[in-house]
Amino acid sequence: MAIENTSPKPNNRAVTKTRTRAYLILLAVSAIWGFAGPVIRFTVGFIPPFLFLLYRFFLSAIAGIFLLSFTKTQWPKKISDIIWITIYCFLTSTVSLGLLFLGYEKTTALDGSIINALYPIMVSATGAAFLHERVTRREKTGMAIATLGTMAIVFEPGSSLSGNLYIIASLLVGIVLAIMAKLLLRHLVNFDFALTQLSFIVGFVTVIPIVLFLYSPSSIYHLVTSIPASAHASIFYMALISGTLAYSLWHRAQKTIETGETAVFSYLYPIFTIPLSILWLHEQVTPIFIFGAFITAIGVIIAETKKQPHPPNPHQ
Repeated sequence: MAIENTSPKPNNRAVTKTRTRAYLILLAVSAIWGFAGPVIRFTVGFIPPFLFLLYRFFLSAIAGIFLLSFTKTQWPKKISDIIWITIYCFLTSTVSLGLLFLGYEKTTALDGSIINALYPIMVSATGAAFLHERVTRREKTGMAIATLGTMAIVFEPGSSLSGNLYIIASLLVGIVLAIMAKLLLRHLVNFDFALTQLSFIVGFVTVIPIVLFLYSPSSIYHLVTSIPASAHASIFYMALISGTLAYSLWHRAQKTIETGETAVFSYLYPIFTIPLSILWLHEQVTPIFIFGAFITAIGVIIAETKKQPHPPNPHQ
């Protein structure tokens, strides 16, 4: 006698609805992080980078403490884990974002958006070199083409070479962070959200001495109180929207769909960055920029077709 299979069948409609919701969430996150570059570029025109970071981390740290108080997190107890977590949080906040903000103080949001497109490719190259991850000939070809296109923008006559190099340095720190995060989260399971919030808190604490070294308390007060309301709104955007909200949404979507699918959305950032840079910041699109962006896009498409998943860019 045949035995009837009574196991529940997956509800395809429910699965499709859930995945569609995740895609819409990631599209919203892509827009938020795509707008981040022009917002940073606009704001550093009114407030110095490290003071901007202090203000942002202050807001993000408050939100992080609030969220962590309502989150059941298994905190590590080993001293070695605590030390590595602290180093990671310091690098991902004060060091990485400090370099990024210094870069945007000097370069354009347009240049920054294309340079940032190299991040997943740089992660792949580093993974192949240090983690012995497999990189195909197609991927190597795409990496080389994308790098050539980006270098055309970095060394474009009239652009800020120092600003572009700051952003590249920030990406290099981000690569170290990608490896550290992979190693940390191998045994600190489900700690990624807490790690993000801790990064904001550590960033606030570690930026304080830098700001006090660069500025007196009276000048800090004067600089913060003299910026226009639009700059204050931009800092709130970076702290609470691009920081706390976007990362929370990203983690939620990541639990629903494959990591490889979430990585694809990182290539949508320039779609939001470029129009805002032109219409809001009135940045100029040069022939070299168009050429470099086109070559970079070709390289990314070649390298990322059926590609391994990447961690999110930590520069938002």
